[in-house]
Amino acid sequence: MKKYIHPFLAGISGGLLVLAGFIWFQNKPIDVQNSNSMVHAVNSSVAAPVGPDFSDAADKALNVVVQINAQESEKLARQKMDQNNPFGNNPFFQEFDLRSFGFGAPFYQQKKGSGSGVIYSNDGYIVTNNHVVEFADDIEVILKDGRKFKAKKVGTDPRTDLAVLKIEANNLPILQVANSDLLRVGEWVLAVGNPFGYLTSTVTAGIVSAKGRDLNLLDQQNEEDYYNPYQRLQKATPPGIEEYIQTDAAVNPGNSGGALVDVQGRLVGINSAIASKTGYYSGYSFAIPSNLMSKIVKELINSGSFDRGIFGVGVVNVDEEIKKELNLNVDNGVVITELEDKGSAKFAGLLPNDVIVEINNKPVKTVEDLQKVVALSKIGETLYTKIIRDGQVKEIPVKIKKML
Repeated sequence: MKKYIHPFLAGISGGLLVLAGFIWFQNKPIDVQNSNSMVHAVNSSVAAPVGPDFSDAADKALNVVVQINAQESEKLARQKMDQNNPFGNNPFFQEFDLRSFGFGAPFYQQKKGSGSGVIYSNDGYIVTNNHVVEFADDIEVILKDGRKFKAKKVGTDPRTDLAVLKIEANNLPILQVANSDLLRVGEWVLAVGNPFGYLTSTVTAGIVSAKGRDLNLLDQQNEEDYYNPYQRLQKATPPGIEEYIQTDAAVNPGNSGGALVDVQGRLVGINSAIASKTGYYSGYSFAIPSNLMSKIVKELINSGSFDRGIFGVGVVNVDEEIKKELNLNVDNGVVITELEDKGSAKFAGLLPNDVIVEINNKPVKTVEDLQKVVALSKIGETLYTKIIRDGQVKEIPVKIKKML
């Protein structure tokens, strides 16, 4: 019996020790400082990042972006049909409608479309894309508050794809226009418009992906011209002027003419095009910079058109062969190869072999750079042209003359 008492006492002693340890641990003060540190560390590690807040910018932009419904009137549609009908003046075809039998021009369907616009002034001037309204003589503008107005075209400029409309309204909200030259790649922007014509007042966000994009979009033939070779041969349209802001904000048909704004809600561009094989947004969109827009729009409001003059030179890019031939110490620029007799450049005193490197403090590195500067210069404007002649740098003012 004695040999069983010792294990029993040992078990009781062990249990008492465990119970005492548990009571001591429960009564021990907690290190509050360490506990708070641990909680703080955990909270810091799981805190969600806060993105930019675009709500104020969106509120400003939504109030100035309008919806535009444009269409041809029946009268205009009939006029176009008659113009394209080679038998239109024939009394026989005028007397009988034989189009159902394959004679004469086909039935002409009135063109319709929708897009967006931006209120430019308190008294009702509205900026949009030329391609939104160029075909139309019946244009309706719908404001954010639902009011509807008939609009008239004030002026258009196909080379920059800009147009100005006018509605009879006052005290309209407008946006501050920012200096688009200061816009930086990587900066946040908002695209505001009316995609597809029914998703009105839509806001999308993205970043500036690139600046100064020339996509050759305005020089491409439209479908109507492609299938009308007689009209295509008669056209001699000057090249378009493109220096788009590229963004990854979602833009779709119907957004054309809408606003591109920065995070302060300032206008930095007019949404104009998308890069897509399907016709719908697939990653990138393009906007006309506000600086370019402002220059064109002011002239459209004042005179209904942007009257361009002529510089009057033939030029080529500087290359290694020309550098050696003219003993140049510059890598970029354009060399004058010829001058028109009545052109602005010859009148100002420019000569063959002059190398143009800068105009109005903007570098001229290629022929395209010169074309853009000249195309954005109106009659009477002076271009301060920096050239290299016989190794010497000179600045010659060239006053733009009217194209003859």
